[in-house]
Amino acid sequence: MAAENIGRQMRSAEWYGGEDRNGYLHRAWMRRGIPDHAFDGRPNIAIANTASDLAPCNSHLDEVAQSVKYGVYEAGGIPYNLPIPSLGETTVRTTAMLWRNMIAMTAEELLRANPVDGVVLLGACDKTIPALLMAAASVGIPAVVIPGGPMLNGSFRGEALGCGTDVWKLSEEVRAGRLDDGIFRESESAMIRSRGTCNTMGTASTMACVTEALGMTLPGVAGIPASDSRLLQKAHETGALAVELVRAGRTPDQIMTKEAFHNAILTLSAIGGSTNAVVHLLAIAGRVGVDLTLDDFDRIGRDVPLLVNLQPAGRYLMEDLFRAGGLHAVLEQIRDRLEPEAITVTGRTLVDTISGTVWDADVIRTPDAPLQEDAGLAVVRGNLAPDGAIVKPAAATPALLTHRGRAVVFDSVEDMHARIDSPDLDVDESSVLVLRGCGPRGYPGMPEVANMPLPKKLLEQGVRDMVRICDGRMSGTAYGTVVLHVAPEAAAGGPLALVRDGDLIELDVPARRLSLLVPQEELDARVPPAAFTDQLAAPRRGWEQIYVSHVNQADTGADLDFLVGASGAAVLRESH
Repeated sequence: MAAENIGRQMRSAEWYGGEDRNGYLHRAWMRRGIPDHAFDGRPNIAIANTASDLAPCNSHLDEVAQSVKYGVYEAGGIPYNLPIPSLGETTVRTTAMLWRNMIAMTAEELLRANPVDGVVLLGACDKTIPALLMAAASVGIPAVVIPGGPMLNGSFRGEALGCGTDVWKLSEEVRAGRLDDGIFRESESAMIRSRGTCNTMGTASTMACVTEALGMTLPGVAGIPASDSRLLQKAHETGALAVELVRAGRTPDQIMTKEAFHNAILTLSAIGGSTNAVVHLLAIAGRVGVDLTLDDFDRIGRDVPLLVNLQPAGRYLMEDLFRAGGLHAVLEQIRDRLEPEAITVTGRTLVDTISGTVWDADVIRTPDAPLQEDAGLAVVRGNLAPDGAIVKPAAATPALLTHRGRAVVFDSVEDMHARIDSPDLDVDESSVLVLRGCGPRGYPGMPEVANMPLPKKLLEQGVRDMVRICDGRMSGTAYGTVVLHVAPEAAAGGPLALVRDGDLIELDVPARRLSLLVPQEELDARVPPAAFTDQLAAPRRGWEQIYVSHVNQADTGADLDFLVGASGAAVLRESH
């Protein structure tokens, strides 16, 4: 090995180049079976791998990483597995969102601290892809994403069983006394029959699709089922692409432009995607320096038709979408709306990479025969949400999108669970359920609780939807007329903290309004004591303390204030 021949254009050469003591140490300590040519200036590619047995949707990513390695080697690069903390949305407490920013910070610092020239980002379950994109945007080295893919369709007693969505439906039927608890338990083993993320259009599948629309994946990879061998083929190709990205100097800021976010929002609307994509896209945009606001989601997605007939807004599941033509068949339907200049990791524009045919017109609709005419997420404002709140009309009951009712207020998740099924709860089907203390600071972490269970006594009467308002989030697999991400949250002194039982609340989604119908002078007199909001955000120690002290509100992406913006790939100072 001739150290003087190391390619100085590579970032990794700052570690491995030269004949001094530091170059010697860096090379020597990495020689654990690595050949001499690993140090001759070839691109060193990190595989940011969120595989974890405790994040079951990500448990197969080690196999995907192996295929990435083959592709990196084939293209002349040197691959390195880089374990990144992972989150299982359904299992971690209190909520996975509490640690999205921590994963982003961890990945950012590890990428900056290590001798790597580019990175392949392996994510699957909800928060891992956004966190990795936030990290890559801040570091600024060439990066490409591989989504882990959805699980195969579930089936129970001859009917499709959707992960998440059908859990909400079946559990409400049990609470209503219309479904035997034993049958409910029996369905548990039929819901998840393979590796992969939720098979509905939940947050994981949504983020895979919008990440491809952003240009950050190899074309055609989003939505490939986790068990499909074509995912490994795409992983191999992505490994080779990562080497090309480094040689071309193609970085995330060149790809994730304002035009790319335009395409992501259009895609989000057309697929009926998760409301969680809003806080994730806002956070990613903040890291890459793109001026993206809540109003952009409303403006861009407002008249986009719902083209994908998938749960929770429709009937089918992700395996069906892939069979019917996949994301590219959907993008073909909205090609004329896409920003034509936005490029992908391939260097080609997104519109140039689209090549899709609809093979099942019931799964993937056309704009002239959509599932819904207008599927864009609605941003509502008013004296109850001065900085905005989100509604997903595609998952709501149309008749409730214009509604006035009396507030039934819960001060915490625990309060809601303690009283929601009480026969003494003063509630009827026209009431508006209000849950506060669930925002980024309040719980903390903004848990997926906004789609509150309906009161049992109303379920028994046949009620299946009500207007619900919350400063927290809801699962992308959930449905209902839910106003969520209310900003500012109650724990930050937002007006949600002022609502009392019996107050009239008016929701008018067509007019984009959310109003607390109480005179302003009365609201001024209701200013809650500091103790009320302080008790909603009382962190104990460690990360939770850092998070509560620095987290931004939902309307800007709930990132930490000191992490917003790119900081570059500068090498840490030598310590030897």
